[in-house]
Amino acid sequence: MNWNSPAEFFAMGGYALYVWGSFGACAVLMIAEPWLAMRRRKNAVERLKKEFRADRESEEEVIK
Repeated sequence: MNWNSPAEFFAMGGYALYVWGSFGACAVLMIAEPWLAMRRRKNAVERLKKEFRADRESEEEVIK
């Protein structure tokens, strides 16, 4: 395609809503996925720490 002006480029031949909406959705997902992965990892580490503490406390009770 050949565009004669920036307005024509951003209009994308009448498909601007689809094209720019797709780019926007992709950008949001590319930002959200690493953030969500870090949050899931943090929650998993915290859960494992709690389980480890609980196991250690239960072992100490058995020893006493």
